[in-house]
Amino acid sequence: MTSIRLRSAIVLMLAAPPAVAQNAAPQTFTGVITDSECADANHGRMRMGDSDVECVKACVDAHAASYVLFDGKTTWELTDQAKAASLAARRVTVTGKIDAGGKRIQVESITAAR
Repeated sequence: MTSIRLRSAIVLMLAAPPAVAQNAAPQTFTGVITDSECADANHGRMRMGDSDVECVKACVDAHAASYVLFDGKTTWELTDQAKAASLAARRVTVTGKIDAGGKRIQVESITAAR
């Protein structure tokens, strides 16, 4: 009987979507939308184009990178890639909840920072 319960628990864990901290209030983060290849927003190494915007978009298109937020210390994965794409290489404010793993923001909004 115990092995059936254990198997059921494993199946439920594998089928569950990524967890967001229970009852967590949305937080606000300010930083630069960059790409996971140039996660610290230093595009000098790759320089995929004449500008940072071109580099970010090229890394996403050509290297299967994803849009991320770099706040000066931490690089955050973003769940809303479409909103991030329109603000590539710009300073933004992201509002959302941090997932249980602590490195991804469940995005509620992204706006240009003032």
